[in-house]
Amino acid sequence: MSITVGKKVKSFTAPATSELTFKLSDYKSKNVVLYFYPRDNTPGCTTESIDFGTHHDEFLAHNTVVFGISRDTIKSHEKFKEKFNFPFELIADPEETICNLFSVMKDKNMYGKKVRGIERSTFLIDANGVLVREWRKVKVPEHVEEVLAEVKNLA
Repeated sequence: MSITVGKKVKSFTAPATSELTFKLSDYKSKNVVLYFYPRDNTPGCTTESIDFGTHHDEFLAHNTVVFGISRDTIKSHEKFKEKFNFPFELIADPEETICNLFSVMKDKNMYGKKVRGIERSTFLIDANGVLVREWRKVKVPEHVEEVLAEVKNLA
């Protein structure tokens, strides 16, 4: 089972930072941005997360909550969040359950070796729980601004 643009996203739960349990259905009536990134504390992932943090108030002003997701542990996420003072929560998916639901696990080449990892991707779910937009193979520069523009279009 995977998600499709234009269809409702089935609720799921997962551990998140600040001792929360993320449950998609808890955010009915809000837009939800889920951004998947490969690893805590790596250059691209740090830049992307900082960008989402920089624009966090604008997302909130447009009835939108933001969550980062990777396969890292809660412990790793807590350190990453604290180090950069992110104003949003990070969801841990070490078993790749959510990653598989959103089909972000891909084979990659890393220094000539085949590895399986998260393809940087972002998903926008509207206040009715419908997936309205997906970005795959994300390039970090200006990505957050593009997501924010799409959120403003929902209003």
